[in-house]
Amino acid sequence: MTTAQLNTDFAIDGRLAVVEGAGGFPVVEITTPQAKAKISVYAGQVLSFQPTGQKDDLLFLSQSAYYATGKAIKGGVPICWPWFGPDLEGKGRPGHGFVRNRPWNLLGTAQLPDGRVQARLGLVDTAETRAIWDHAFELELTVTVGHELDVALTTRNKGDAAFPLSQGLHTYLAVGDIDQVKVHGLDGFAYLDNLHGCAQKVQQGAVIIAGETDNIYLDVGNVLEVEDLGLNRRITITSRGSASAVVWNPWASTAASMADLGDDDYKRMLCVEATNTRTDTVTVAPGGEHCLAANYALASL
Repeated sequence: MTTAQLNTDFAIDGRLAVVEGAGGFPVVEITTPQAKAKISVYAGQVLSFQPTGQKDDLLFLSQSAYYATGKAIKGGVPICWPWFGPDLEGKGRPGHGFVRNRPWNLLGTAQLPDGRVQARLGLVDTAETRAIWDHAFELELTVTVGHELDVALTTRNKGDAAFPLSQGLHTYLAVGDIDQVKVHGLDGFAYLDNLHGCAQKVQQGAVIIAGETDNIYLDVGNVLEVEDLGLNRRITITSRGSASAVVWNPWASTAASMADLGDDDYKRMLCVEATNTRTDTVTVAPGGEHCLAANYALASL
């Protein structure tokens, strides 16, 4: 569907428009008195969220990101689905699933009574997806923009057999200086260190990033806080439908090896992700559904 047709069907005067973004992908631009945001219809991916009065975006988006069919966009809130991490079945399928590198559909838009604006995007199974993952499904991503950003991913099983599901909102947060960042809310929780053979460890105090980090935290609470002295702000992440969380930063050497990430970008980003993975994998019954969601709120320190 063309950008012009998407606007005819879904634009909200003065609040929401669909524009042609990088790579020719349609992008939903939302402007409210509370905040502004951008959502790529390709990949069903929030690219930007900036509350009114905030100098900096909540989200990091690489200036070297790919905008091409079949490629994932580095930054924002990529959707990892229906598996998180590598293909554990060893079938040679891409890491983090197949929905973050294909076009989605814009399903609907609305202005809510409280002034927030909402966009709904969707994806359903096709012969191509069934060849990758042989299940009938319906995905719906609901993005609500107001003083806070709310992202909700609902999976519906449209087939006649249950399927296992691991997934993640692979959120890239913008930070002022990674050396001045702490993640609160994980003290005392067990985690798997992916950089050391998934060794199980226990977090002691706040999470401080001092090198490459790839940790899966297990059976965690639903509220995490990112303290960012560099930007003088606190990001509160409240998850729903999730009992695991991932904290990831590539650090210098891995960042330098990524063509779609600047060599120094690791200093300005941190992924703190609401996930269903490892001990938190869910099973969706025929006709059933599961919702993974996260709310992001910004406040000054």
